[in-house]
Amino acid sequence: MKPLRLAYLATADARGHLMRAQLLTHALRDHGAQVDVLTTSDEGAAFLAGFGIAARVLSRHYAVQFDARQNMLRAETDANIASYVFRPSRMWRDILHLRVALRGADLVVNDSFHPALLFMGCMPAWRGKIVHVYGTSLRQAVQNNFSGRLPGLLSRLFRRIVGWQIDASLARIEHDFSYAATRDGATFRLPTPVVVADTAPPRAQPCAAVYLNPHFRDPRLADGLEAGLDCAGVHATLVGEGYAGRAGWTAQDAAWVEQAAASNLIVSAPGMAALSVALVYHRPIVLVLTEQPEQKINAARAAELGLAHRIVLWRGDAAAFARHISTACNDLLQGTVCLPAQDGRAVAGARLQSWVALLHELATRGEHR
Repeated sequence: MKPLRLAYLATADARGHLMRAQLLTHALRDHGAQVDVLTTSDEGAAFLAGFGIAARVLSRHYAVQFDARQNMLRAETDANIASYVFRPSRMWRDILHLRVALRGADLVVNDSFHPALLFMGCMPAWRGKIVHVYGTSLRQAVQNNFSGRLPGLLSRLFRRIVGWQIDASLARIEHDFSYAATRDGATFRLPTPVVVADTAPPRAQPCAAVYLNPHFRDPRLADGLEAGLDCAGVHATLVGEGYAGRAGWTAQDAAWVEQAAASNLIVSAPGMAALSVALVYHRPIVLVLTEQPEQKINAARAAELGLAHRIVLWRGDAAAFARHISTACNDLLQGTVCLPAQDGRAVAGARLQSWVALLHELATRGEHR
């Protein structure tokens, strides 16, 4: 019996998509599947290479646009996506390349909402092999992209068209940092997968595991963060590609989840991956919140669920940011008891296996189409 073959396209706009891609690729390969990985930037390919994944760059033209403070630039993003979709040398060229991937693959994973696979996923010739993977908050943000910016009729039309494209595919895997596994027709809801980390007891000196995605590049934000952690007496492991070369920072750390599981607290933007690590390994988290629509939704979900956290807004004032970071760290360190991180290994392992089993099932289904 020939091994199942999957193609996995992970957009490089945020490293959470790439982390999920490398995590699932290794797990699927361990179960005998062949997995070809594609991404959307050279930086994304380099990030995956740090985890032992060789990825091809499908296209360098599609990307969500951000400023140096991780605020989403809506007008620039709209212009970039329109240029990608309507210029023949861009999306249509990628579709020609993806046709080859679909021909040889039993399943094609679209993580998350790459326009070429959104289009192909609603076409009869291809949709039987495409599964869309996305965070709940991201789907809401994408479908509501034009709410309040276009007349109501047009924004509702956009929402319905995007929803139809998503729902026309073979299947959807919707994930959230706190989901239990459920199914509604061809939509599967799973908890966000997490690295099964080697863990150790939290250190005696308060320690924070800090991760900022590459869109954070403003040196004043880093100044304020470092000052706030220092004022709180917290030693920090600082990871962020946007601060590569800055003293004390590392661009990438393949063992960051292990660092987080052994820390007293986590500092990160409220991405689905960071929140999942905090929840699974029982660590409080300081959420650095900016104008990122889906991350605002995630932060609200963290509050609803009672996750131990504090929200700190970055408004461009390094001194004020440092004070708020220090206060947030002190509040969490004094008010939260860190449970043994070892308990999280079983939870993380179960999350990962649920994804592997489902993707294997969907690939088998696609193989027979």
